[in-house]
Amino acid sequence: MQDLAHALTARTATLGVIGLGYVGLPLALAAVRAGFPVIGFDINPQRVARINAGEPVISHLDTEGLRAAIATGRLRASTDMAELSLPDAILICVPTPLTPQREPDLSFIRKTAADIVRALRPGQLVVLESTTWPGTTEEVLKPILEAGGLRSGQDFFLAFSPEREDPGNDRHSLSTVPKVVGGDGAQARDLAEQLYGAIVARTVPVSSTAVAEAVKLTENIFRAVNIALVNELKVVYDAMGIDVWEVIEAASTKPFGYMPFHPGPGLGGHCIPIDPFYLTWKAREFDVATRFIELAGEVNRAMPHYVVERLAQALDRRGRTLSGAAILMVGIAYKRNLDDMRESPALKLIALLEARGATVRYHDPHVPEIPPSRAHGALAGRSSVALTAEALRACDAALIVTDHDGIDYAAILAHAPLVADTRNACARAGLDGPNLVKC
Repeated sequence: MQDLAHALTARTATLGVIGLGYVGLPLALAAVRAGFPVIGFDINPQRVARINAGEPVISHLDTEGLRAAIATGRLRASTDMAELSLPDAILICVPTPLTPQREPDLSFIRKTAADIVRALRPGQLVVLESTTWPGTTEEVLKPILEAGGLRSGQDFFLAFSPEREDPGNDRHSLSTVPKVVGGDGAQARDLAEQLYGAIVARTVPVSSTAVAEAVKLTENIFRAVNIALVNELKVVYDAMGIDVWEVIEAASTKPFGYMPFHPGPGLGGHCIPIDPFYLTWKAREFDVATRFIELAGEVNRAMPHYVVERLAQALDRRGRTLSGAAILMVGIAYKRNLDDMRESPALKLIALLEARGATVRYHDPHVPEIPPSRAHGALAGRSSVALTAEALRACDAALIVTDHDGIDYAAILAHAPLVADTRNACARAGLDGPNLVKC
């Protein structure tokens, strides 16, 4: 422990980051900026080659910072998991998706742990950052790591520190967001706190890895439940002829007791659609019902269906049916100004619209081609079309799904026969018209 603590203080400790995606790669760059040498590990050889060449693999990432880190030798990427014996601290940033039955899929964590244990040596710190149910670090990760003969707290140190990455957030970067840290014992917690204290502005130590795991789930459940509430209010207020966006804007003027959340066409991203169900699954072990969380999930999963119905009704009023209609979808990333397609509601919307007989094309300046996905693999390879006046006039409706900056919403409203806006993008731009419908 003393040797590792000294290396962390001197920033001579080498860090290993497993999983060079939206969480791991920004973390690796932040560690380099803090003065640590970093080895990044990923099973995708093409991604590793592009990172080592200094090529951008994430649109919002600091590409110049990446190139500088590679050029100076402070960062390199590898597919060779045998090199996991080299880092003094190993940070696990691998996916934790759901199965088709909406149960936790820890296969990436288990496979990563199996790779680590083959190279694990005394004195290393292992930190799990992947979001998961409370107890995973000690009940799943620890036994696999200890199967090699070394003991947590005696030979190596084990901790959990949940990622709090918010892609595209210019106000709160990784280094400015406090880092929650829980350890398998006080020594592991202190080492992890020392490590992250060198990278971020503030650390928040908690009493156990399970508490740290629960913190992350609580944050995302809070968002999921409140988004479900405002989505339900949207449905209610639409039926009453009340603009939910105007209601939210006015309610936001209250300086206490209220926090604005906004409705949308469905949930997207790597956290909100997935993480709450890690707790509902674990709660069943204790014979505890999570009705509130599960109801929120039902409301949020229903929103793409609601958007399709609203669009169908708007077309009906104009003498068109959804079957045979040409739909131009504007924006398909899950979040504005990003290329991130993880769990994007646009994919579900395309599938629903085409199941109803519509023809769907899309325009997204950040997503030139739809990447493969587990749930919607048949859509992979489709390409973005230009947002021209001709393309807009040729469609029966333009459906705004993601409100990217830089989109010419005035042109959409001027040329499309019908504009269905799920994000209030037109109104925020000061635009209105008889062909505009809020979905």
